[in-house]
Amino acid sequence: MRKDLVRETIFGRIVHLVSGGKLFPPAEQRDPSRLQRYTVTKSASTSATSVSASSDVPLVEKRNPEKGNDYELVDWLENDSENPRNWSTTKKFFVTFQICFLTIAVYIGSAIYTAGVQGVMQQFGVSDVAALLGLTLFVLGYALGPMVFAPMSEMPFFGRSPIYISTLALFVVLQLGVIYAKNFGMLLAFRFITGFIGSPVLATGGATIADMYAPKKQAYGISIWGIAAVCGPALGPVVGGFAAESKGWQWTIWELMWLSGACLIFLIFFLPETSSSNILYRRTMRYRKLTGNPNLKCEAEIEAEGMSSKEIVQIILIRPFTLSFTEPIVFLLNLYIALIYALLYLWFESFPIVFIGIYNFSLGTSGLAFLGLLVGALITLPPFFWYLHQYQEPLFNENGDIKPEHRLTPAFVGAFFIPICLFWFGWSARTSVHWIMPIIGSSFFSIGAFCLFISVLAYLGDAYPKYVASVYAGNDLVRSAFGACFPLFANAMFTRLGVGWASSLLGFLSIVFIPIPFVLYYYGERIRAKSKMARHDL
Repeated sequence: MRKDLVRETIFGRIVHLVSGGKLFPPAEQRDPSRLQRYTVTKSASTSATSVSASSDVPLVEKRNPEKGNDYELVDWLENDSENPRNWSTTKKFFVTFQICFLTIAVYIGSAIYTAGVQGVMQQFGVSDVAALLGLTLFVLGYALGPMVFAPMSEMPFFGRSPIYISTLALFVVLQLGVIYAKNFGMLLAFRFITGFIGSPVLATGGATIADMYAPKKQAYGISIWGIAAVCGPALGPVVGGFAAESKGWQWTIWELMWLSGACLIFLIFFLPETSSSNILYRRTMRYRKLTGNPNLKCEAEIEAEGMSSKEIVQIILIRPFTLSFTEPIVFLLNLYIALIYALLYLWFESFPIVFIGIYNFSLGTSGLAFLGLLVGALITLPPFFWYLHQYQEPLFNENGDIKPEHRLTPAFVGAFFIPICLFWFGWSARTSVHWIMPIIGSSFFSIGAFCLFISVLAYLGDAYPKYVASVYAGNDLVRSAFGACFPLFANAMFTRLGVGWASSLLGFLSIVFIPIPFVLYYYGERIRAKSKMARHDL
């Protein structure tokens, strides 16, 4: 195992601290001459850059603000190996895999609970609607959590990795509160808390991907992460069905605890920090200590110095809400993705009605019906990658930028697959039709959700690059809030209207939203031009 793979992990940083700096030393400690290479000289009057051709000459950017405080800017070297954008492809793939693992380990916690709803009803003597609050509050928890954790991850002194690890550790331990709940109120309280605590990756996973990949390649990484986000809830009933049938509802939570616990151990040893602001901030602190020069500063640190504590709190707590409800682009796309997640969680509640009630599946085998969603997502990936390579990559300019609206074209296809799925599923779910037909129909939902999810996240990231984590947090808030509420009336709707007409109603609702990506494709640039927070130069 190469040391540079472990050095930036939580394990590597703790070992370095405990060993007094002897183990896993940073680059400048192994090669002190590197201290002279991390800066660039700028004229304070012209801001023109002057770079020496000799690597032996210190490259220092000196600035002289009006306050009269000189500082020397610590920045990336050209081809700096510690810059996540310059990591090897293998390392980027490995970190992407870890973010997907973490996403599944948390996201599966929502739907895995549904396999044990009957057991919760029996143990606590509650109705099916009340029992579903365990799902609703969990989803609501991971709607609210990113509004705090995502902006924190943008702060240079926090970074992403410590937030992922610390919250996941709590997520694992607090599952015991769900398992050993003494009453229904305690169960619901811990379901909400675990959803809240486990939420960071659900919003900032995309930002972590963006940390590593250049804009031209980000869609590939985000699409892999999108598979995990789409399939996480779908795998819950598959994993939990047989456990709930054989051992009771608590075993679904034990499985969640084991999976997330294994993920925690893996991430402690192998997940490095990806936030460039945090890496440069810690590098600057080390340089100041080694050189005794208090004027060494990084860009993020300089920006933070001009902010009061009140402004920092406002960024953490207010910015995601501001972006979500005052930016028309963000609001419309959040609303669309919220509809998709609401339909997903509401529609999930029809699976027991269809496969247990109509096709006489057992509780365990009914969970296998969700595999259609997984298959749909997986078969979408190869043609999507082909589209990115053949059509989207050539649209990038020489600076590696693309007009954000070009990211929306896959949504044109995905928008139609949602109603196709719902109509197919609803009217094929009958005793005279083989059970494989509604499962095939369900796969179209993954295709549509995947294309919409990836397009929207890529578009929002390109349109609001300075606030990407906050934008994603707002997106998670809106979609999860809708996903939390809709399942509460699912059983009543499917029972009273029947599977066919209930699914059709959802299909007609999804048709209403189809124009959104088309409207933004043609008018998004004009809308961005009027925004104070969106990017205007593309």
